[in-house]
Amino acid sequence: MNPDLERAARLYEEAAAELDRAARHCEVSAKHFRNGVVPRGAAHAWAALGHIREAEAHLQEQARTHAKRSTVD
Repeated sequence: MNPDLERAARLYEEAAAELDRAARHCEVSAKHFRNGVVPRGAAHAWAALGHIREAEAHLQEQARTHAKRSTVD
């Protein structure tokens, strides 16, 4: 396989994994808030946002690579 395409595939897989982790943190956060455990709920909410930011970083890297190779007719 083309090394550039393999790198792109890995970036998307890593982004997906980060988003999966973010979703799990959101689920845990919701449970804690429902149970009135606000500090833990907030901690998981912040962790979710951190995973979203990591996913964004992977996607931004791929977007920058794409932008460098794109042309406008």
